[in-house]
Amino acid sequence: MKYLKAIGISVLAIVLLVASQLLADEISSGALQLGVPVWICDLACGILYPVFALLIAKYFMEKVLHQKLSDNGITSFRLELKWVVLAFLLPLAVMAIYLLIFPGEYVTSGVTNERVFETVIIGVFYTGIAAGIVEEMVFRGFIFHSLERAWNTKVALIVPSLLFGVIHIIGRDYSVGSCLLVILAGTAVGIMFSLIMMESGSIWCSAFVHAMWNIIIIGGVLTVSDAPDEFSLVTYVLKMKSFAITGGEFGIESSVIALAGYVIVSFVAILMLRKHGYKTDIKDCQETGDEG
Repeated sequence: MKYLKAIGISVLAIVLLVASQLLADEISSGALQLGVPVWICDLACGILYPVFALLIAKYFMEKVLHQKLSDNGITSFRLELKWVVLAFLLPLAVMAIYLLIFPGEYVTSGVTNERVFETVIIGVFYTGIAAGIVEEMVFRGFIFHSLERAWNTKVALIVPSLLFGVIHIIGRDYSVGSCLLVILAGTAVGIMFSLIMMESGSIWCSAFVHAMWNIIIIGGVLTVSDAPDEFSLVTYVLKMKSFAITGGEFGIESSVIALAGYVIVSFVAILMLRKHGYKTDIKDCQETGDEG
């Protein structure tokens, strides 16, 4: 029974992600039709998306499953300096490697000042903060802890991470090679986020690392790619077209450079876990889950 419950919670968590996103998008689109400035609509969407997700999740967890959000890694907000520092170092190091080592040229999209402002708003608040919080809440929060209670930590570490990688190819018309690369990189970064969550004891540090990665790498201000990106203010167009370096059709997030970054940060997290232990009280979580 506990296995079916864990699977059910995992499916509902993904539904929660989609529903919250659609609801925020609908409200933002409605406001836009009423004449509200685009940047305000974009900002509202980025704020409403995680707010809706947290409110719906809180209601479902407490009223239906009789669990607390904290039982699923969603504690009161807190960050740790070491992960804040690594949150900046990881994407900046990856960017620096491309800009300093691999030849390319900068191509601007020639957008208006208004479009620049809108791009920054979307990149920071929606692509970055909102996506970082909600995806961590779903994958490293509900799914991880549900599987951990039903099976064990190893299953909870690997399965959601693999699912995280697979979801990134759904609806994409990618080649087989690109799909495999995205799944590999997505699983690796999922494991990295999970290890950060385990070491810090909540989703907030992994959400911050996730958000900063999204803002810097895919936020739309400066993009590294093998072709100009019309949605980015500036694109550093790589002259090298190697599949492993460019990351294939998905982009540099699935490249060997990014993959090396995920592995290094994961190794750091593992060393910290060995030194300080797993901060979440697994036994108490299991007892809470069994009672629910």
